[in-house]
Amino acid sequence: MSKFAQLGLSSQLTKAVEKGGYESPTPIQEKVIPLMLQGGDIVAIAQTGTGKTAAFVLPILERLKGNQHKAKPKHCSTLIIVPTRELAKQIDDNIEKYGKHIYHQRACVVGGMKYPKQIQRLNQGLDILVATPGRLEDHLKSGNLSLDHTETLILDEADQMLDLGFFPAIRRIAKRTPRTSQTVLLSATMPKPIRALAAELLNNPKDVAVAPASTPVERIEQAVMLMEKPAKRPFLVQALANQFRTIIFTRTKHGADQLVKYLSKQKVVASAIHGNKSQNQRQRTLEAFRKGEEHILIATDIAARGIDIPDVSLVVNYDVPTTPEAYVHRIGRTARAGREGRAITLCAPEEQKFLRDIERLIKAKLPIENVKAGDIDDDSYDPMKAAAKPPEYASGKPAKNTDRKDDGERRSPKSRRRGDAKKHESTRFEGKKTEPRKSKQGHRGDDASADGQGAPRRKKSGNKNPPRGPARNRNKNQQSSRNSEKSGR
Repeated sequence: MSKFAQLGLSSQLTKAVEKGGYESPTPIQEKVIPLMLQGGDIVAIAQTGTGKTAAFVLPILERLKGNQHKAKPKHCSTLIIVPTRELAKQIDDNIEKYGKHIYHQRACVVGGMKYPKQIQRLNQGLDILVATPGRLEDHLKSGNLSLDHTETLILDEADQMLDLGFFPAIRRIAKRTPRTSQTVLLSATMPKPIRALAAELLNNPKDVAVAPASTPVERIEQAVMLMEKPAKRPFLVQALANQFRTIIFTRTKHGADQLVKYLSKQKVVASAIHGNKSQNQRQRTLEAFRKGEEHILIATDIAARGIDIPDVSLVVNYDVPTTPEAYVHRIGRTARAGREGRAITLCAPEEQKFLRDIERLIKAKLPIENVKAGDIDDDSYDPMKAAAKPPEYASGKPAKNTDRKDDGERRSPKSRRRGDAKKHESTRFEGKKTEPRKSKQGHRGDDASADGQGAPRRKKSGNKNPPRGPARNRNKNQQSSRNSEKSGR
């Protein structure tokens, strides 16, 4: 008898799981699957890459096997909420893989995709719906979906889902589900403040922890490289030599794009995924990385949860994460499904405070090496040079400028350039006697006055204020027209 069958799963599911590469259930699966089949609320904490997705997908499919009724239009029996599009797609793929022999209706509803196709799927009624919070709320508000008959609510990566940015949306969504529905929270990390917030959504939950919270996988070889910030790029090029499949994490979207450009100059092919990329772009990049067409993926933390590629050999933290829990999820992209992996963190002096937070969270001292990389490429962006002050402001006071006009007024750089151009032009006519420029004849503004004093007449166009004469004449004309009207009467 299969070990998965001993957990209460049918033969259709056990065959699909064994084909998926699982010979025996992982510790998290052994504990979560029976509890989910019983129907109670659960809080499960386990390391990344230990099979949490299968732990809640398999019980859902087992229930659908015994439930023969058709899903109601605009309703879903099971709702799975995840923080990122990549994770939603990954879970949807797992449901398809394990549920080949079990009839079910499912859909993946995330941002970045067109509405009409999603509305069409929701109108048919669903057994399983995988969604991100933002797009899910859009459909709930527009009446495309109702949660009145939802039996199971699952929050994957619950620590991020219940973060301050997501919790209001999760609370609004949870209120739409029946009180009798089952709620399951799964994550690799569960800080105490987040656990307190989760208590609002759960009824007498059963805690499952197969490893201490926030503990990285023991098979990951971790190291920290201390270096100055400008030295990170050249060191990264050296670290990527002879690496098969590598994920590099940056703190910002702009930093990821700039790193792709730098590596391309060094003849290293890499692609980036982050929030500014469209869903189709992100999916194509991940597929190329998964198939081995590209070996280097640069991502922000949006991809730290949701990339399930077993043979990632190296994870590089180009920027030290500001949130220590993000470190656990980042390095968890390697050493998956029983394999081994390596994770290195490039740490600048100003980032060491984040490093101490990580060590306190994982309750371990990370091995640190001091690294002195080669000279910086002149063509690359050097933030230290970019931040340097101009020489004249180095002392804190602007340097004295001796270039002045004839009247002693300080000249602007633009006027100096104009003057230098005139000076350069005058050297072409050395020896030629220059005379004062004569004024054009017949110009009223340059003519001398009749009294012989040489005072120029006022230009009509030179006066900013309009002359008062026409205005007075206009008033006189209006008054005369009124008088003529009176006389006509």
